[in-house]
Amino acid sequence: MTTPQPHANWDPLGVTPDGRGGANVALWAEGADAVDLCVFADDGSERRIPIVERVFNVFHAYVTDLPPGTRYGFRVHGPWQPEIGNRWNPSKLLLDPYARAIDGDFVLDPAVFDHPGSDDLTKNSDDSAPFVPRSVVVDYEFDWKGDEHPRTPWGDTVIYEAHVKGLTELHPQVPAHQRGTFAGVANPAVIEHLLSLGITAIELMPTHHFVDEVHLLELGLTNYWGYNSIGFFAPHARYSSSGTRGEQVQEFKNMVKDLHSAGLEVILDVVYNHTAEGNQFGPTLSFRGIDNDDYYRLQTGGRYYTDYTGCGNTLDVSKPHVLQLVMDSLRYWVTEMHVDGFRFDLASALARSFHDVDMLGNFMTTIQQDPVLRRVKLIAEPWDVGPGGYQVGEFPPLWTEWNGKYRDCIRDFWRGATSIAEVGSRLSGSADLYASEGRRPFASINFITAHDGFTMRDLVTYEHKHNEANLEGNRDGTDDNRSRNYGVEGETDDAGINDVRLRQMRNLLSTLLLSTGVPMVTAGDEFGRTQRGNNNGYCQDNDLSWINWSLTGEQSALLDFTRAVMRLRRQHRAFRQRYFFAGLPTHEGGTKDLAWIAPNGREVTADNWNDPSARTLGMYVSGELHTMHPDGNHERDDSFLILLHAGESEQQFVLPDGPYARAYRRVLDTVTGQSEESTNEEAAGAIVTMAPHSLVVLRVCA
Repeated sequence: MTTPQPHANWDPLGVTPDGRGGANVALWAEGADAVDLCVFADDGSERRIPIVERVFNVFHAYVTDLPPGTRYGFRVHGPWQPEIGNRWNPSKLLLDPYARAIDGDFVLDPAVFDHPGSDDLTKNSDDSAPFVPRSVVVDYEFDWKGDEHPRTPWGDTVIYEAHVKGLTELHPQVPAHQRGTFAGVANPAVIEHLLSLGITAIELMPTHHFVDEVHLLELGLTNYWGYNSIGFFAPHARYSSSGTRGEQVQEFKNMVKDLHSAGLEVILDVVYNHTAEGNQFGPTLSFRGIDNDDYYRLQTGGRYYTDYTGCGNTLDVSKPHVLQLVMDSLRYWVTEMHVDGFRFDLASALARSFHDVDMLGNFMTTIQQDPVLRRVKLIAEPWDVGPGGYQVGEFPPLWTEWNGKYRDCIRDFWRGATSIAEVGSRLSGSADLYASEGRRPFASINFITAHDGFTMRDLVTYEHKHNEANLEGNRDGTDDNRSRNYGVEGETDDAGINDVRLRQMRNLLSTLLLSTGVPMVTAGDEFGRTQRGNNNGYCQDNDLSWINWSLTGEQSALLDFTRAVMRLRRQHRAFRQRYFFAGLPTHEGGTKDLAWIAPNGREVTADNWNDPSARTLGMYVSGELHTMHPDGNHERDDSFLILLHAGESEQQFVLPDGPYARAYRRVLDTVTGQSEESTNEEAAGAIVTMAPHSLVVLRVCA
């Protein structure tokens, strides 16, 4: 019996090996005239194979000799009409948009541009192949046996934002060859640190394959953060300790499996809003040379790029095949790579239909109905740099959001720059932003710092950015830091200033971890990592950005304190509310689920809220929760009183009496660093003297 010969298929897109040494090849290029598959031998020689079949604007073929590990690319032919957005140039080797792995570096050379110099209308016919990465054919086989998604409920989630390299590059317990890699992230010592903190999900900064920006290469710098994607299906090759001919895929999968085994979820920070090709003066690496006017938002007849991202271009997900690319990529990372969710960089850019942000547009609607994606964790960075791009509180159900208003409010409160007026909303889940349309408190991803901006230590050490190492004259990075140095800019030997700074870090960490919502901790903040005042370390791939695990005594003490606050949150449902507070008793005769207390021991009045000089607030959280047991009764926990004082001088605070409590026990004090419950009771009506810049947590005694 004769074995039937394989037929070429237009779906799926990309290169799909058949297990017999051959592979199906499919590339969507709507306006192109012709496509060549370019296969590279180990010696660098190139073999070109014309792809002649075309269905639905997909060029496709079956190639008999294309085993896993093969490096390849495309050359796409078509008209050169840049003034109307057509930039086909077959002298440019192009990455497969569906490549599962990418090998090789991007080298800055005139040949990587489709035009010479600053003349973007003239065609450059120099061959770019020696200077650009290649796509790699990948074997999908992997033993996932025993792997299970942790599926941590949103209400119990604690996120740890980390950089693959920065987390592990200096870790003494990670083997040298695995530092800075996916394997390093899964090292038992790293996992143990996360578990000891109480982390439930690690959010990895971009792991899609990315390349360095041209201006950084010209300055002798590199892209460290990775927000410059060029391969939406490919794990970043430099994060592999085992090889770049597909081994990076296996290493990524092993990392996910090991993290899952420890009960940790994996969330990827994904960048679909723009690509590494930049504007009309950028390099041609993939999308521009395949179908420029479909992949990107263009303007002025097509010559120029619409830039809602600040990165030169904006991917046009309103176009069906571009939207398909993004959705196929997202599903791939869930179904094939087993990740648990995504944080979408500049998500507002993805939600734009024509020009305006549209929460009922193609992207948002497609996510909503997708049977795979609607079941994973979805986090929006709810802004972009275009008009109307700031959308905090506006994303629909299923989505959570980085709550930028929480960040700004808590920073301002603790540095003494704002009153209590907004603080209550932010501590209690930001109901003003998220209570509509059936959303819950976990819609708010609470954070005070992130990769972008000051670290928590720098937030209390510097009032101005110090980005000179970025070689842009200190012009880059935000000037809106909402920080304070307490008398000296930068590090000091002044014991009094250092005491205040350490106390403020404890205040910020305690506030973050005990607020209603989902806390996100930036890696290293748990023990006071510094970037020496650089608030934009995107190009600092060195010890300025890498986490130094050699802790001082002060750092070790702060780490112990952070663990204790995490433990307090984990042990008490009162700090992990699944419903918004009502300000009313959960049952007749009970205390209010939430009450705001003034320093006089009475409930806060309208005059208190509106007093611009008010810097002190008490937050009473009842242990009688809205969550119901199967027996029909409300779930119960301890009740707590949190006292926050951001003033410059001492403040007397009267502990409220009935109906709140007869007595209290102190469980947390940011002045002394106390993080264990005291055996001494403090009677209702007693006066607590709050030191300047301090936070106290008291448990209500029965």
